[in-house]
Amino acid sequence: MTVHALVRRLCGTFAVGVALSGALSACAPIEPWVKPYERENLADPVMAFDRFPVSTAYLDHVFEAREGARGATGNAGGGCGCN
Repeated sequence: MTVHALVRRLCGTFAVGVALSGALSACAPIEPWVKPYERENLADPVMAFDRFPVSTAYLDHVFEAREGARGATGNAGGGCGCN
């Protein structure tokens, strides 16, 4: 057996092993990344993206009501101030 044939055989065996392990791992049950008892840690105000979420939401609402060009933040309403 030549070196080239041996390398080819090892690569083929490795590829079959990777495919087989991938197929077998797909049968495992899906578990959530965050357990229900861990969610309280993620809901901590320290984990928030914004330091002052209430005032930021209010200012976004004011800017959206005053300027019709501002948007794409997920809030409904137009530039006229009527929601």
